[in-house]
Amino acid sequence: MDHAGDAHRTDLMTITRFVLNEQSRHPESRGDFTILLSHIVLGCKFVCSCVNKAGLAKLIGLAGETNVQGEEQKKLDVLSNEVFVKALVSSGRTSILVSEEDEEATFVESAKRGKYCVVFDPLDGSSNIDCGVSIGTIFGIYMIKHANDPTLEDVLQPGKNMLAAGYCMYGSSCTLVLSTGCGVNGFTLDPSLGEFILTHPDIKIPKKGKIYSVNEGNAKNWDGPTAKYVEKCKFPKDGSSSKSLRYIGSMVADVHRTLLYGGVFLYPADKKSPSGKLRVLYEVFPMSFLMEQAGGQAFTGKQRALDLIPTKIHERSPIFLGSYDDVEEIKALYAAEEDKK
Repeated sequence: MDHAGDAHRTDLMTITRFVLNEQSRHPESRGDFTILLSHIVLGCKFVCSCVNKAGLAKLIGLAGETNVQGEEQKKLDVLSNEVFVKALVSSGRTSILVSEEDEEATFVESAKRGKYCVVFDPLDGSSNIDCGVSIGTIFGIYMIKHANDPTLEDVLQPGKNMLAAGYCMYGSSCTLVLSTGCGVNGFTLDPSLGEFILTHPDIKIPKKGKIYSVNEGNAKNWDGPTAKYVEKCKFPKDGSSSKSLRYIGSMVADVHRTLLYGGVFLYPADKKSPSGKLRVLYEVFPMSFLMEQAGGQAFTGKQRALDLIPTKIHERSPIFLGSYDDVEEIKALYAAEEDKK
């Protein structure tokens, strides 16, 4: 990339312009989806600003509560949640919101109601705030089924029904990765303009990668196929090079690297967490949607991740996602295990 040339470019593709261009391809569109996305983008900018000055604003301390998942809430978690709830409600385009931080779904009052449901994790990886590691926001968008009388059924849909998904990573730069079902594009916030600029057009994950990403501290509790796959990564028997282990512990950061460089991200079920650890609606589904749109795969150990039908808003699932060929290897190991039974 010619960064020197980019510094003087005047024809910049901002995320607003990009989304409006996409909208123009759908003559029947009334702009509701564009307005909703612009409110999500505003929420991301606000949280990015808060993250950047977290230490100065004394936002790093604990809020003295635990969220519904039993995790200690940091002040920044609470703030980020409020920012997104208010941004999404004020857009006038949402009916139901599901946040990791809230035990119940939020039903928007009828006067401000729209035709979309948004599921989101306002600040993924928040335990890493204190040490300056990348954290992020994950979101997914569904169309509502019952326009006049929204119910939880509108949210408890399989991931393949999502209209759009994305994440915003707050790290050395602020990067927003988005798919509206036609490929994946990445935008980076230019602080001098206050705008997200298209920097990673049409992201395609390599068909096979050299990196695997998993918390090996849980190895003693893994099932057979997971243990075999990781063993194969470290000690390949076909003469190929070993894969490198990279694990950050922020899903957004680990998936972002996997998307750009290839490889596989694993958060399997184990004896401690037989249902897995990551939440289906606002972690597994959006990331699986992005992976598939970029040419990769997402698998739960039993089925395609996007075919799952959640029964609860905070349901969990194991997940293996990343490069197509790498996930194929994992699927083959689970199929072999199933054949033995």
